[in-house]
Amino acid sequence: MEFFGDHFSGYPSQQKVASTLLACGIRVMNGHAFCGDIEQGDSAIGRACGVDRRVVRSTLERISSTPELDAIFSKARPTLSMVDMAPEMGCSSIVITPTDAKLPGILANITEVLFRANVSVRQAMVDDSGNGAVLQVVAYGKIPPEAIPELRSCRGVSSVLIK
Repeated sequence: MEFFGDHFSGYPSQQKVASTLLACGIRVMNGHAFCGDIEQGDSAIGRACGVDRRVVRSTLERISSTPELDAIFSKARPTLSMVDMAPEMGCSSIVITPTDAKLPGILANITEVLFRANVSVRQAMVDDSGNGAVLQVVAYGKIPPEAIPELRSCRGVSSVLIK
């Protein structure tokens, strides 16, 4: 990832661990990993990343001993995404893939379409963590069919998936 700089160059397994930690919102403090306030074990993280626990240990120590990395990872927090549970909550989810994530106004355009369709947004999350940008919106109730073409025609929208 671009904000890792060269800190993991030559250490692809450590970079994999660091990327996974960040993607999951795992905070690193004093060489230990936390999901919220729950400490995460090196072995469990290693299994999730497909690396040995010693790689995890060295990654956590590198992060904590490098001020630029510590400044990022010490502030990480997990975030609940309601996209997959939306139907069980009586909601709809919309997953938008942008043509260019740096194009301003995509979220504004999507929420404007939903506003005009009298649809209230319960959650909106933008993820551009390096695995392809995506906008996820959870809305109360069903998305009116007539709003779907409008969502697809919004500036900067490559694809729309309604769940």
